[in-house]
Amino acid sequence: MPITEMLSRNARVYPFETALIERDPAHGSRRDVTWLEFENQVNRLSNALISRGVGRGRKTAILLMNCLEWLPVYFGIIKTGGMAVPLNFRYTAEEISKCLAASDSEILIFGPEFTERIEQIRHELVFIKEFVFIGESGRPEWARDYPEYIWGFTAKDPQVPLCDHEDAALYFSSGTTGTPKPIILTHANLVSAAITENRHHLQNHHDNFLCIPPLYHTGAKMHWMGNLIVGAKAVILRGVKPKWVLEAVSEEQATIVWLLVPWAQDILDAIESGEVDLGDYQLDQWRLMHIGAQPVPPSLIHQWKKYFPDQLYDTNYGLSESTGPGSVHLGMENIHKVGAIGVAGFNWEAKVVDEDGRLLADGSVGELLLRGPGVMRGYYNNDSATEGALKDGWLYTGDMARRDPDGFIYLVDRKKDVVITGGENIFPVEIEDFLRAHPDIKDVAVIGMPDKRLGEIPIAVVDVKKGRDLTEEQVLEFCQELARYKRPRKVFFDEVPRNPTGKIEKPKLREKYHIKLF
Repeated sequence: MPITEMLSRNARVYPFETALIERDPAHGSRRDVTWLEFENQVNRLSNALISRGVGRGRKTAILLMNCLEWLPVYFGIIKTGGMAVPLNFRYTAEEISKCLAASDSEILIFGPEFTERIEQIRHELVFIKEFVFIGESGRPEWARDYPEYIWGFTAKDPQVPLCDHEDAALYFSSGTTGTPKPIILTHANLVSAAITENRHHLQNHHDNFLCIPPLYHTGAKMHWMGNLIVGAKAVILRGVKPKWVLEAVSEEQATIVWLLVPWAQDILDAIESGEVDLGDYQLDQWRLMHIGAQPVPPSLIHQWKKYFPDQLYDTNYGLSESTGPGSVHLGMENIHKVGAIGVAGFNWEAKVVDEDGRLLADGSVGELLLRGPGVMRGYYNNDSATEGALKDGWLYTGDMARRDPDGFIYLVDRKKDVVITGGENIFPVEIEDFLRAHPDIKDVAVIGMPDKRLGEIPIAVVDVKKGRDLTEEQVLEFCQELARYKRPRKVFFDEVPRNPTGKIEKPKLREKYHIKLF
C-alpha cells in the first residue's frame, strides 16, 4: 500500500487522538493536530494542487523549517500522485535555485525564513508557476497565502490510485562531498522504512517520538514513520537547547528521542555543569535514545549511560539513497558492541568489498554495500551517477567499513575522506573518536591537507568545551598513544561545522585551513 494509506487508516481508527504536537520554546507556543485534522489538511492541499494540474511526474518543493504544517504538506503533495521535493533549510539562495531547477519543481511552498533568499533568485525561477507562503505574517505580494490557497477545497480523499512502485519524492543527497544530487524514492521505499523502523524499535500506539532533526531529511521523517505505522503521536521540537529537550520529554511524556552526537554531548555537558538538574524532569518513561547520521564515539555512550542507566540505546546507519536509517543498526540488545554501526537491518543485506567488488575477509577495510527494499530507484536525470551507485542490485555507499568476526560492521570513514600519508591510509573517524575521549574536547574533525613530502598530512580542528582551556601542545601530547603516522601534525581551535543532520562539513574545513597551512 502507499504510505498515504497509513495516515488515512489512523484518521479512521484514531480520529480524535493527537497525532502531532509542535513546541516552540523560544516563543512559548504549543500547537497540535489530531489524526483526522492531519488527514483533512492533507486532502485539502492535495485537492488544491490537483486543481492546478499537479499529478504524476509533477514536482512540488517544500522549503520550511520544522513546523506543524510540514508533514501535512508533504503528504498532501504525494497524495496527488506527484512528487514532494524537500529542500535543505540551510541552502543559500544559489543552492535553492539550482536544486529547484535540477528537480524540475513547478510549485514552491515556503516559510517566512526564506523570503529574502527567494527574492534574490526569483527572476531565475521562471519555471516556478506558484509560490505558496506558510506563516503568520510577512507574506510577500508575489506569493499565495497557504490558508487561502486551500480554502474551499474538500477534505475528502482525492482518490488518486497510487502504486507502490510509483515515485513519491525527490530527496537531495547531503552534499558533504560535493553538489547535492536528487534521489528518487518510491512509495514502496517509504513504506519499507516505516516497517524497518518499527521492527527495530518496537513502537506501539502509546509511544511518543520527540522529533528534533530537520524533516526535509530522510532520517527524522523515517524514524517518525515507525510511529505513523501504529498511530502513535509525535512532538516536533523547534530548538535543541538541552533544557528544551528535557522539558519536552518531561511535559509531553516522550518515550523515544533520536539525537545527533553534538546534541547528546550538549545534554551531557549541561548535566555536568549544573545547567540542568535531571531531578527537575519526569524522565522515567523515556525508554530509548538512539543516534544516527554520523559515527558515534563509544565514550559518548558510556558517559550517557552513567546518567540514564536504564535507558535503551541504538545506533542507526543509512543514507538518503537507502531511504534513510535502518539499513544497518546496532540493535537495542547489543550495547556491548557500541562503536559498531551494527548488522544488516530488517529485510536488508550488507557486505564489505574491495575495489573490484570482491567480498573481503573479516577485519579488512573496504566499501560498504547494501541491498534491500529501501534502495533508491536512482538519481533523477543522472544515469551516470546511478550506474556508479547501483550495481547488480547493490547500493555502493561510498563509506569505508570493516566487519568483525561476530558479523558487526564498523564504519571507518567516507571513501573520499581517507587521508593517504606516505602511502599509509588514515581514517579520520578513528582519530576523531580517539580525541573525543579527551575530557576537555566537545567536538573534533580531522582532515587531510596537502604536503610536499608525504602527499597529505592529518590535521585536527578542535572545539573545546565551554569553560575549559586546551593548547595545541596538550592535544598533540594526548595523541602520543596513536601510531605515529596517525597523529595530527597541526591543531586548530575552532567550531566544527556540521550540516543539520550532524555530518561534518569537511569541504568547508579543507577550504578554510588549506589557506592557513600553505
